[in-house]
Amino acid sequence: MPVSKAQIKATTKYEAAKYDKILVRMPKGQRAEVQAAADAAGESLNGYIVSAVKQRMEKESGGEGK
Repeated sequence: MPVSKAQIKATTKYEAAKYDKILVRMPKGQRAEVQAAADAAGESLNGYIVSAVKQRMEKESGGEGK
């Protein structure tokens, strides 16, 4: 079922209000490796990357954080 133009507009507006977007570049082939790790963990690629960044930030700040 095709997505309506109104739905696309609403989704775009919601994402702009709720999310920051970051472009991540990695060497060719590494995306597939990260995707496989995310799949094995039962997470989306985005969720896996966000979790990894949060874990590193917590580790580097001495465990303090959200």
